[in-house]
Amino acid sequence: MAITLTERAAKQIQQQLTKRGKGLGLRIGIKKSGCSGFTYIFDYADEMKEEDQLFESHNARIVIKRDNLSYFDGSEIDFVKEGLNSTFKFNNPNIGNTCGCGESFSLKTPEESKENI
Repeated sequence: MAITLTERAAKQIQQQLTKRGKGLGLRIGIKKSGCSGFTYIFDYADEMKEEDQLFESHNARIVIKRDNLSYFDGSEIDFVKEGLNSTFKFNNPNIGNTCGCGESFSLKTPEESKENI
């Protein structure tokens, strides 16, 4: 299982944790939402839970629930600025389709994915 960050994403995570004044890293996951089925969720990770897996890239940490690892395997997370907006962007090989607005996505194996989310 591999999940990587670009240098821009790592820098953004580090800046947000510094600004916040605490935190182990960025916790990411997916939840059922939107017209295509799923969306990414983000939170600060202040501690590791028993069901978590830690990834480190460019001195920044990402925490993911082990049940969700297969949905992120091979992903690269970037931080991009598009006009006035800035956001984390996933290059995730496990995505099937995305909705027109880009807010939600389907997974390549939808039946398997519904069991652990």
